[in-house]
Amino acid sequence: MKEISCKLLVIGAGPGGYVCAIRAGQLGVDTVIVEAGKPGGTCLNVGCIPSKALIHAAEEFEKVSHMEGGNSPLGISLTAPKLDLAKTIAWKDGIVSRLNSGVAGLLKKAGVKTVHGWASFRDGKSVAVETETGVQVIRAETIVIATGSAPVELPFLPFGGPVISSTEALALSEVPQKLAVVGGGYIGLELGMAFAKMGAKVTVVEALPRVLAQYDAELTRPVVKRLAALGVELMLGAKAKGLSPQGQAGKGDALLVETSDGKSAKVPADKILVTVGRKPVTEGWGLEQIDLDRAGKFIRIDDQCRTSMRGIFAIGDVTGEPMLAHRAMAQGEMVAEIIAGHKRSWDKRSIPAVCFTDPELVTAGLSPEEAKALGGEIKIGMFPFAANGRAMTKLGEDGFVRVVARADNHLVLGMQAVGQGVSELAAAFGLALEMGARLEDIAGTIHAHPTQGEGFQEAALKALGHALHI
Repeated sequence: MKEISCKLLVIGAGPGGYVCAIRAGQLGVDTVIVEAGKPGGTCLNVGCIPSKALIHAAEEFEKVSHMEGGNSPLGISLTAPKLDLAKTIAWKDGIVSRLNSGVAGLLKKAGVKTVHGWASFRDGKSVAVETETGVQVIRAETIVIATGSAPVELPFLPFGGPVISSTEALALSEVPQKLAVVGGGYIGLELGMAFAKMGAKVTVVEALPRVLAQYDAELTRPVVKRLAALGVELMLGAKAKGLSPQGQAGKGDALLVETSDGKSAKVPADKILVTVGRKPVTEGWGLEQIDLDRAGKFIRIDDQCRTSMRGIFAIGDVTGEPMLAHRAMAQGEMVAEIIAGHKRSWDKRSIPAVCFTDPELVTAGLSPEEAKALGGEIKIGMFPFAANGRAMTKLGEDGFVRVVARADNHLVLGMQAVGQGVSELAAAFGLALEMGARLEDIAGTIHAHPTQGEGFQEAALKALGHALHI
């Protein structure tokens, strides 16, 4: 067995792991990163990036589909468009490949050594990596666990055949005629809406009384309205039970469902997309060889991402919610600087969350309900995109921007928005919270006109009692 030593070993080259390794390399820390697959992790390879590519392609296809026969309000007319999904997927794969190469190049530029293979702990200071050329032992002063997460599999709907996870959904060569989506969270609705725009008949089966339950009903109302317009059927308060017996061969498949009134139903489906959550990858890499405290199914960490064992850190999805790439990146950067001797700790006022449905959702900080639960009076300002000139010119009038602040000193506690392209407001929302903005700060900032970002300023003005455009 070959053996190498380093100051820092990072296990996993997803968003958290590769950012940690790059920053450590920049700071002069002798760093090795181990990854069994391609750099970029779930986010780059089978998550954030490829799904947004597919969502964009679906949006473009639906946009031109509405122009057939001169029905577009923009006055554009064309003949019936066609979609070659295999070509779309090849375009998506090209983007992923370019970003894979980019991450690999950045690691090399930072002086990080990459080892391709699967790492397993031998003890708290070393791992054995199964590579193509044999077993590589790596000893390190410090180890960062960044092994990420994987889709949750239902025991009565195991992945295989017509039952797919988001990974397989992002690699289909043709649009399924009928798609059943189990789970009405953000992953299920993002992909479900995309395939509906491409022409699939989509049915969403959700056990809870409403979809996107992590967001308040007021915020999700425009999304539910759009689902109906796309012909997506929602089966709420319903539970998936398995595949129909005659559907096992891949022909005439149907999803067995227990409806909200306790009756049995069959949902015809060529593909059944299971999106009921993700689980931390804590098995298969020798965790039993070391003694780490857990927080439920996750690895427990402190405000510096230290685990219960000296010299071992953990970052990203393996440490719990929110399972978001940008959270992992921020943790990875922080940990690298701590290892290099800098004073850092996790003190984020907010981690913005974006749902790339149609329309998009973005939240940062506290919702009105969460703010009220803290006690004390609050102010809420809301501005509709129906009164925003830029939204009108983009045919995107559904939705609004909302600001939540303390009533006594006007400190902003949270912001939410739903609308076309509002994901880009995440930067402004996050910055406002990190800077400790008050309503007057947002209202007094000159926002460019005409932009949808003006809705942010107007919402703050509304909370102050003197909105200008409503």
